[in-house]
Amino acid sequence: MLKPLWIPSTERIQNARMTAFMKQAAKEWSITFKDYPTLYQWSITEPEKFWLTVWSFCNVIAESRGDIVLKRGTQFEEARFFPDAHLNYAENLLRRRDNEAAIIFWGEDKVKLSLTYAELYHQVSEQAAALKQVGVQRGDRVAGLAPNRPEAIIAMLATASLGAVWCSCSPDFGIQGILDRFQQIEPKILYCANGYYYQGKQFNIHDKVAEVVKNLPSLTQTIIFSYIPEPTEIKGILKSISWADFASLGKDIPLVFEQLPFNSPLFIMFSSGTTGIPKCIVHGVGGTLLEHLKEHQLHCDIQPSDRVFYFTTCGWMMWNWQVSALASGATLLLYDGSPLYPSGNILFDYAEAEKMTLLGTSAKFIDTIAKAGLKPIKTHHLSSLKMITSTGSPLAPASFDFTYQCIAQDICLASISGGTDIIGCFALGNPIAPVWRGELQTRSLGLAVEVFDDEGNSITQQKGELVCTAPFPSMPLGFWNDPQGARYHKAYFNRFTNVWHHGDFIELTRNDGLIIHGRSDAILNPGGVRIGTAEIYRQVEQIPEVLESMAVGQEWKGDLRVILFVVLRSNYQLTNELKERINLQIRTNTTPRHIPEKIIQVKDIPRTVNGKIVELAVREIINHRKVNNIESIANPEALKLFEGLQELEF
Repeated sequence: MLKPLWIPSTERIQNARMTAFMKQAAKEWSITFKDYPTLYQWSITEPEKFWLTVWSFCNVIAESRGDIVLKRGTQFEEARFFPDAHLNYAENLLRRRDNEAAIIFWGEDKVKLSLTYAELYHQVSEQAAALKQVGVQRGDRVAGLAPNRPEAIIAMLATASLGAVWCSCSPDFGIQGILDRFQQIEPKILYCANGYYYQGKQFNIHDKVAEVVKNLPSLTQTIIFSYIPEPTEIKGILKSISWADFASLGKDIPLVFEQLPFNSPLFIMFSSGTTGIPKCIVHGVGGTLLEHLKEHQLHCDIQPSDRVFYFTTCGWMMWNWQVSALASGATLLLYDGSPLYPSGNILFDYAEAEKMTLLGTSAKFIDTIAKAGLKPIKTHHLSSLKMITSTGSPLAPASFDFTYQCIAQDICLASISGGTDIIGCFALGNPIAPVWRGELQTRSLGLAVEVFDDEGNSITQQKGELVCTAPFPSMPLGFWNDPQGARYHKAYFNRFTNVWHHGDFIELTRNDGLIIHGRSDAILNPGGVRIGTAEIYRQVEQIPEVLESMAVGQEWKGDLRVILFVVLRSNYQLTNELKERINLQIRTNTTPRHIPEKIIQVKDIPRTVNGKIVELAVREIINHRKVNNIESIANPEALKLFEGLQELEF
């Protein structure tokens, strides 16, 4: 009988915010929760009661809440939560104004700085007043082309305080990738840095910014702040001003929080754009706040004394997710640069030095440090850590083992999953429940997550489609420039009637956890049998010589055959013996259907800027079709490695 990898102590369960929430909900609604599954079931069968309790438990600051919790429509996407409520997202994040640290920042090994809550409030106040001085109003778009520095958070909060809409990209995006996003939404203001660091190198982005600004005629002002030591050069950039000079426009003007309807736009998030121009997904003020408060305080046990870190860029939804932890009174630990420079220990150095309590990273990072032979449990004091979260791709069972054996033992390891689409998670951690090897701990409270087969029947302990069968607060308000909602409806509601279809191929386990087998659109279907790519990766990447892998389907003689590409460690070649070991590993731990027809060695695998492998682009190339949008790919040169491969011609 398998045993959990971790079981929370009685003390941890008693002190958890999840436990306190259960007690409050039980008292408010005269109901008894015998365990988490009964709480989850109540949260989806009584959504009005559940979200009311989240509102009060998390102390949402609002001008008004209104009497209606959920106003349903004829279509799933027409539902609106708290339709009469008025509040401000930034006001909730700036509730603390004391001299404790709000933000601590490390920029590789080059820059360290911190801001107190009082200093953060002051700087947001200046930027907000300056934005108002130059004409920014409710509904205007403000864009950030910024590294993960405090200035990005300050600019976002200033924007949100006015009721304007924030959107951001990482500065390592290509010019066309930036324009593909920002041109669609016509921002009035652009915030950007003078450069950034990555892998010890310094990158000046003056020319990139100048070109972007030139192609955004909607801009009335570009605000530039310093990061790299070179002078902030604004010459040649249209309508530009330095951060300090812009802040002076708002000096000594009190901060006023615009009270907005719950379902007003807050963020525009961009899809990865690997199959076409990125979708502009609009997320609301109240839904974003309420979902993040729930995820942070209940699923991640974030409390005011906590120090929360997520390795992310400003081009990924996890940046927005982490920033919202200010609403729980926590300290944000920001990092910008490579997590492997100057060594794979830098994030653990950070965790030890700043007493990190939540470490958020990617499955790829954990796999990389494992293959590098690092053992932070022996080299670092990480007793402050309570939780490690992992996302970006499914966390392999072997990575669960490595985390507990080589990073920290008494932590809740939460593999989480959701997306830009919902600015949150469908599956999360649970600080009062066991961790099972290879499983995401639990479905997100208040989200009616199920697994459907192809006919739309709900199934368990079988592979199928991740769906959500009832509305939830953080579903998008819609897509930008989609007034009738046709593109929004097509994206999520075409597959099953009035049911959100997310596009993940998953399994609900007997432990009531989840296993993700890959994206539905990347599912392999040889001979009519559906195979998740993650099932293959879990096996292949246990082979010591293999750094990473990618499986795609090649159309071949009226069917589809599975092609496996592998990146090997330096000085290794793909021999017949190694191919046989890979195939044996797959056959032994999955099924003969999972065995690839061909295994091919490549030097690199294309990834998005968020680190996700781009299976669809490679699939198009090997099937001799054009890749529509390479601007979203961080290393587009890797695509050429898959063109004209002779091994695929026989």
